[in-house]
Amino acid sequence: MMTTTSEEKIKSAFNEKSWNEIKTEDSWRIFKIMSEFVEGFEKLSRIGPCVSIFGSARTTPDHPLFKMAEEIAYKLTQFGYGVITGGGPGIMEAGNIGAMRGKGRSVGLNINLPFEQSANLFIDPDKLITFDHFYVRKTMFVKYSQGFIVLPGGFGTMDEMFEALTLIQTEKIGKFPIVMVGKSYWEGLVHWIKEVMLQQYHYIHADDLDIFTIADDADSAVEIINKFYSKYLLSPNF
Repeated sequence: MMTTTSEEKIKSAFNEKSWNEIKTEDSWRIFKIMSEFVEGFEKLSRIGPCVSIFGSARTTPDHPLFKMAEEIAYKLTQFGYGVITGGGPGIMEAGNIGAMRGKGRSVGLNINLPFEQSANLFIDPDKLITFDHFYVRKTMFVKYSQGFIVLPGGFGTMDEMFEALTLIQTEKIGKFPIVMVGKSYWEGLVHWIKEVMLQQYHYIHADDLDIFTIADDADSAVEIINKFYSKYLLSPNF
């Protein structure tokens, strides 16, 4: 169902604007975007090695996946990693709770939304950033994460995960571990990727399946991260 606000945005897109209006609006937008990048780079360049945890904002605290995300975050801190989340409720809050419980770095990259997103209370005060633009926020996730742990979520979770998959596949960034947690949730998508995207249409290469891994519990998820970096003799405590 289209709201009045949505209809107004569509109509306004077809309104003719003068050159001065276009220049003023675009110039202001450029400076706003620049300011978000500058704040992100300044704050996050000092956080050290971190793993990002993604998942639905709608996951309630009594749900097993909430407990799973908290446990994963806690275990990551015990190996020296900080935790980055989207800063909101649900899986994000669980990740920040686990990081705080483990006395590790708890980072929140929040975003202004008209619904469901406000910063949770378990983020280190000096490590909370609130963005207006998704693409600036996603840049920060990719640039400052040593790995992605992706729990079940909706469109936003898929967007963040496929952004990383695409950047690694196209070698725009170096490879880092992407762990999809919850086999029952992800197996349908993985089956479609293998059977349709790869085998039927040949839109990806077989090697692309190595970009991600599936795990079903906290220990396995954290082990995949540690195993990946141990191959390169790297430690998170650098």
